[in-house]
Amino acid sequence: MSPTPPRTRRRLLTALTALAVLSAGTAFTAPATAAPSAAAAAWDTDRAAAAHAANPAAVTASGSENAGLSAGLAFDGDNSTRWSSNFADDAWIRVDLGSTLRVDRVVLNWEAAYGKKYVLEVSKNGTDWTPFYTETDGTGGTVTAHTYPQEVTGRYVRMRGVQRATPYGYSLYSFRVYGGEPAPASTTRTNLALNHPAYANFYQHAGTSPAFVTDGGWPANLKDDATRWASDWNADRWVSVDLGATSTIDTVDLYWEAAYAVDYELQVSDDNRTWHTVYRPSSTEVAARRANVKSPAEAVGLHDSVKLPQPARGRYVRMLGKERRSFHNPAPSTAQFGYSLYEFQVWGTGGSATAAYPALPGEQQGTYRTTFFDDFTAPALDRGRWRVVRTGTEMGPVNGEAQAYVDSADNIRTENGNLILRAKYCKGCTRAGGGTYDFTSGRIDTNTKFDFTYGKVSARMKLPVGDGFWPAFWMLGSDVDDPSVSWPASGETDIMENIGYGDWTSTALHGPGYSADGNIGARQTYPNGGRADQWHTYAVEWTPTTMRFFVDDRLVQETTRNKLESTRGEWVFDHNQYVILNLALGGAYPAGWNKVTTPYWGLPQSSVDRIAGGGVQAEVDWVRVEQKQ
Repeated sequence: MSPTPPRTRRRLLTALTALAVLSAGTAFTAPATAAPSAAAAAWDTDRAAAAHAANPAAVTASGSENAGLSAGLAFDGDNSTRWSSNFADDAWIRVDLGSTLRVDRVVLNWEAAYGKKYVLEVSKNGTDWTPFYTETDGTGGTVTAHTYPQEVTGRYVRMRGVQRATPYGYSLYSFRVYGGEPAPASTTRTNLALNHPAYANFYQHAGTSPAFVTDGGWPANLKDDATRWASDWNADRWVSVDLGATSTIDTVDLYWEAAYAVDYELQVSDDNRTWHTVYRPSSTEVAARRANVKSPAEAVGLHDSVKLPQPARGRYVRMLGKERRSFHNPAPSTAQFGYSLYEFQVWGTGGSATAAYPALPGEQQGTYRTTFFDDFTAPALDRGRWRVVRTGTEMGPVNGEAQAYVDSADNIRTENGNLILRAKYCKGCTRAGGGTYDFTSGRIDTNTKFDFTYGKVSARMKLPVGDGFWPAFWMLGSDVDDPSVSWPASGETDIMENIGYGDWTSTALHGPGYSADGNIGARQTYPNGGRADQWHTYAVEWTPTTMRFFVDDRLVQETTRNKLESTRGEWVFDHNQYVILNLALGGAYPAGWNKVTTPYWGLPQSSVDRIAGGGVQAEVDWVRVEQKQ
């Protein structure tokens, strides 16, 4: 499906366009006592290629198109050679890595004969297989399947075909596997965190997940964009490591990229909930770190080797950020990004190689029952169900839109059993939130009235057609107004958006690593000459594992948690959201398509004239939420 066109929903977060790959700061020597700092071998090595080089028989396949396209050619490190399978949908290729690894990612580089549907699987014995990445709509090219936050540990890795995209076989230039052996329990002092599970409260995208802080390596210059955890742009962020068993810890090594913590705490825990602080830099040390302000081009990271004042006991160890580093960007202003950590080493005795990520949520059981319904037959909007949103009160201006949302029967009312959201025009007539607006419109939501997790959410709607009219039926995470979360970490689910085109609407998901113009979305065109200004039903089925979007009961987008987290970023749809209905005018999304800049961004004069003439409105017959009980 084609991606959703350029748009921004919550706000234009220009700061989020800054690269998290900060090549920042001069080296700063940590004041703590030195500790061992040898990187584990092969932390950035393709383990599949290494296994094949050591033993060509480590690679097997269901078959090959011919002798010149054998399975080993996908592991020879040469992207001009390739394996091509026998011509069968269920063809497969696998590699014996030679030892049990925690796999952190698999990279497939497809030739033109790619897999439309396929599964990546791991096995400890070469017989019993566990899937960790499922592709249902492949498009070829290079695919990086990250495993976080799944437990993917094994000796064998396999690509199992389900459906070919062409009449030929599956053809791979390369099949790369990255990971390492988890540190076992030890009675002698060692890095207990090596290739162990790691966690964080936030991370930027799939390529900067917390899993990378225990993979055993870092760039010598503490500057390159190598494997690392990167938080979002807030101070109260943490990353932790599970050692597998209660351990005695004497030293922690933190290898920071340029975006290091000026102030932080090292904490230990037995249960991953209750934390005890065992180290914090002194005020003098913090002041010195704070003073090290460099431009992103000049800055580099640092190595903190922290010998604890006394050995600590615990199974979990975490770094809790308290203050982020500042950068000149540009001078003389300072800017702060998130935290970026290459490696988190924990030195001591104890631990266990059995440390594992917990199982991900499965599908819900039960039968769908209606938990929210409004058919707008009451004489006025039911404010026990709906909150009226006003510009300057419940929200500020967003997306460069031209309207102010107001609480007025001219803009929000029930009529003939329908909700009416109507646009109005009056030059300079409306002041809201410190601004003056020529347009008013309506926006309502269920925030604080009905917030919920999982369910089928649907509405029957009729939309206005005209350049720059932007009606939407969508949901936001209920924690969006929490400044420690905010958008896009709150999550956003766009069930239906239309920007004035009669023949199509769009759907989308927004979260960390897939927000604004980079959202995960699709456009759908009405079949058989249907139009947006006719009645249609728009819906999403939201489960712990999948988002499925429908128009008139026809599936138009399906996004699984597995694929989203493997390729884009964190799944942020396991907490409450609330329903929103609104009619916006102009702004980023319409302007990205119609290219209109005057008299309003995304809203041409012809649409202004229609609004002034009256009758530009979105109509809603009913809204329903069904949940499993």
